[in-house]
Amino acid sequence: MKDFKEKLKLVPELPGSYQMKDKNGYIIYVGKAKNLKRRVSSYFRGNVTGKTAMLVQDIDDFEYIVTDSELESLILEINLIKKYDPKYNILLKDDKSYPYIELTNEKYPRLRVVRNVKRKKKDHKLFGPYPNVGSARKTVNMINRLYPLRKCEKLPKKECLYYHINECLGYCIKEIDKDTIKSMTDEITSFLKGNSSFIKEKITKEMEKASNALNYEKALELREMLTDIDITLTKQKIDLKKNYNFDIFNYTVVDNYLSITVFFIREGILFGRHHETLQTLDNVVDDMEEYIIKFYDKNILAHEILIPDTLNAELLSEYLKVKVHVPKRGELKKLVDLAEENSKVVLNEELETLKKDDNKKMEALNELKTLLNVDSVSRMESFDNSHLFGTYYVGAMVVFRDFEPLKNDYRKYKISTDVKDDLGAMREVLYRRYYKAIMDNEVLPDLIIMDGGETQVNVCKEILSSLNLSIPIIGLKKDSHHRTNTVIDSNYKVLDIKSDSNLFLYLSKIQEEVHRFAITYHRNIKSKGLLSSYLDLVPGIGEVRRKELLKKFGSMKKMREASIEDLSKIVGDTVALNLYNVLHEEDENNDK
Repeated sequence: MKDFKEKLKLVPELPGSYQMKDKNGYIIYVGKAKNLKRRVSSYFRGNVTGKTAMLVQDIDDFEYIVTDSELESLILEINLIKKYDPKYNILLKDDKSYPYIELTNEKYPRLRVVRNVKRKKKDHKLFGPYPNVGSARKTVNMINRLYPLRKCEKLPKKECLYYHINECLGYCIKEIDKDTIKSMTDEITSFLKGNSSFIKEKITKEMEKASNALNYEKALELREMLTDIDITLTKQKIDLKKNYNFDIFNYTVVDNYLSITVFFIREGILFGRHHETLQTLDNVVDDMEEYIIKFYDKNILAHEILIPDTLNAELLSEYLKVKVHVPKRGELKKLVDLAEENSKVVLNEELETLKKDDNKKMEALNELKTLLNVDSVSRMESFDNSHLFGTYYVGAMVVFRDFEPLKNDYRKYKISTDVKDDLGAMREVLYRRYYKAIMDNEVLPDLIIMDGGETQVNVCKEILSSLNLSIPIIGLKKDSHHRTNTVIDSNYKVLDIKSDSNLFLYLSKIQEEVHRFAITYHRNIKSKGLLSSYLDLVPGIGEVRRKELLKKFGSMKKMREASIEDLSKIVGDTVALNLYNVLHEEDENNDK
């Protein structure tokens, strides 16, 4: 650990944000403080443990920015975290947005499960979140069976099967009365807010009708629906006198493991709960406040948030622009305490397993550092490509930090149409990745993992050399049965890694993940249909340009007949040339 004694004397006792840097100048931790001098000095007093001790070992320098208030320091901290994604700030393991049930505000409404709710139209009604997507889909399917809502994305020219089985009113062939639609949507809205009386009555009548018609199979199915509703609402109902709408956050911390529980309360009903366990530094309060802010980056902000008194409600309220409340007594205080109790129970169940997993990762990382003779290995990037019968290559990169996936950093690449082999595709992907990293001053990996042996490692060395980069490389070689059996370094030396070791297991998982990611990308492109597939495989054509081309030309035949000049009016000269070559190369392949 470096001696920062003299530099610490200059740190002011003012609010602000501080940034810890490693030997490469990368920001590895961002924090905030009411008193910068006190907080920054605390890292170098010699009594730190756990993850904090690991951070301190990696610190080569630090900087700080003074602000006028704690709120400004929080805003600065969050912006820097988003920009640099520092290694030691908390990493949300589940950063996907939760599913909601959406009732659209269209002339003929639809009911569906949606994500990315922040992009949805504001006048559509949203219910949730539903941590269990299966529960959300089951609810939507049940309502769609009971109420003849519109089912089609776009109205077809004639009635479909749903009309004939009485699950649609035939919106494509009839003008449906507004009052009929309003009656349905009012009942559905009431049910999704917790009032089950309308739907239970409807199911009961349908069940009696099916039973009288001797359709016992349908009657039994409807009876199971009633039972599901009763069980669900019994579990979810909370003894509150008002139809409160809020989220509750609470936590427990043991040995640098932060266990967080979130309750979603809507209309006095517990819609669901979310749990996450993260590794934390000793700055638990900062990490919790950071977690809450990150949580709402992808999920709808609640009307009100309840937190324990250990967190700064005023600061969070100012930042999030909603009411953040610390209940002192009554039913709401009991709910906050219950969230803490849940976090304790889950952490007790997970703690030993988490410690074992983390110990395995640390042992594997230390073994890898020794084998490669380097001081640090944390960020790893691995590459693979996929193709269709030797043409239309795509590339993929996955990123891991300490053997944990960083899915937000995964990247997909469309390969130039003149590339005809795996090595050519890999050259292009590697060059594009690291040229962009240099130009944008992005964090470089501590290790590059190639899916292959000497040839693939050599291609990587060529690209790094051309960009004047020096990054350790390893290659994962496969045997005749296509199973990985050997790991080589950049000098083509076989590394002594036992096939049953934790290190070999983690490297194999990275290899499997990059292969899965590349294959999935290619399959997704192909699944969109023939015309769309070719467009998606052309570098420079994304979702917007693809739609513009389809709107302009409408078919592959008309697009092939178009000149480069015609195409360039939509996508520009360079992309038009690429597209023209792809379309006419396909013609040549069909003629052979």
